[in-house]
Amino acid sequence: MSKFRKKSNTKQEIPTSALPDIIFMLLFFFMVTTVMRENTVKVEQQLPRAEQIKKLEKVELVSYVYIGKPTETSVYGTEPRIQINDVFIDVKDIVQFVEEERSKLNEAEKNQLTISLKVDSEAKMGLITDVQEELKEANALKVMYSTPQEIDLD
Repeated sequence: MSKFRKKSNTKQEIPTSALPDIIFMLLFFFMVTTVMRENTVKVEQQLPRAEQIKKLEKVELVSYVYIGKPTETSVYGTEPRIQINDVFIDVKDIVQFVEEERSKLNEAEKNQLTISLKVDSEAKMGLITDVQEELKEANALKVMYSTPQEIDLD
């Protein structure tokens, strides 16, 4: 019969040669899938309800304009204000905003820019009309009003 001997110098380490590859794959995964918040809304909004809703196909061609009462009333007052890209603007600055947004797009997409108005239901129609007139002057004719989506339980 043969005799079995037990080896006394056995190593029980975990191989770590693939560990950097795994870490970088996880890093790239989270970098690709994470969406950064673009704007901090500084106005209160109670959006009106819509009866018909159409979803946009290219969200990257949408620029948002928020209209409503400021959340920090001690600093900005209680009158409805216009907010674009984390700053409050006047109505006369809308043309410049539209031109800046168009300059970020390539030539084929410049005419497809859509302005999304997120307007509080308590905002005065005069301010909204002024914004619409400035958008016409800037030749931004694709305007949509954002509303929350209702779920139909029928």
